[in-house]
Amino acid sequence: MKRFVNNPILSPRELPGAPPRLADVSSVFNPGAVRFNNGVTLLLRVQNRGRETFLLTAHGDDGFHFQVNPEPVVFRGLDRLPHLPYHIYDPRITPLADRFLITLALDTDAGCLTGLAETRDFETFRFLGLTGDEECRNAVLFPRTFDGAYLRLDRPNTLRRADAPPTGDTIRLSRSYDLLTWEPVGDLFKGRPRYWDELIGPGTPPLRTERGWLFLYHGVATHFGSSNIYQAGVALLDLDDPSKVIVRGRYNILEPRETYELTGQVPNVVFPTGWVAEDESDATALPESRVLIYYGAADTHVCLFLATVNELIEACYAGN
Repeated sequence: MKRFVNNPILSPRELPGAPPRLADVSSVFNPGAVRFNNGVTLLLRVQNRGRETFLLTAHGDDGFHFQVNPEPVVFRGLDRLPHLPYHIYDPRITPLADRFLITLALDTDAGCLTGLAETRDFETFRFLGLTGDEECRNAVLFPRTFDGAYLRLDRPNTLRRADAPPTGDTIRLSRSYDLLTWEPVGDLFKGRPRYWDELIGPGTPPLRTERGWLFLYHGVATHFGSSNIYQAGVALLDLDDPSKVIVRGRYNILEPRETYELTGQVPNVVFPTGWVAEDESDATALPESRVLIYYGAADTHVCLFLATVNELIEACYAGN
């Protein structure tokens, strides 16, 4: 497993943003990623100098080099929201049937809520609605249904800390029959106090492999006093019953080490939000397939991490 030699693959100074709102932006990070049009399409989180948030699309034929559309995404249907959204961010993309579903975080007066949108062509986007009224983040959808039900992994924001926004230390499995009304199935696992993943949340949508559903999650080490350290780990879930955790990695597989991860808008952050497997058969990533993992670095850049399916599964078992 290794970082792409030409990281960062996207930086603020390289973005061809449309003026005046997106001229000379401050950051681009935490992209959703999916295979589309014989290449890879990203949905980028971008902040301008007013700390306003926009989503931009980017496409690359090889998954390494991207052309960014300078015009921000417009979601049809946002006017029906019961709360004013100040920021819409951290998209995760899941292909399902003939469309791409996008889970979103929305900062509102009612807290951080989860929303759902869809697109078929990455030109027209439709906001489908909020997926509940609880404070919740990091929702990622499975790319298939289970006995007629949709499943997702999410992180309820149940922890309240002084002088900090609500957060969470539990990854949960939830179920829905209409994509908007969700009920908890059960907790998968919690953060491990005093280790690398004290606070946790889903990172990438689950990837089907021959040995189980593979997914990345982020972990935050909070016990360093002046700095939280965001890292990435991996877990494997049962193919037929994702409520069963086959194995959870003991160690992180990616931590801030490079300058572009250690310094920036929020230092000491690697935050995976999208990945694609290069080789699949029957919607299953093959063992030797290379996986392109896209992550935000220091809440400032978009970077790329490379691994094979086998390497990621081996990382689940390392030290266990």
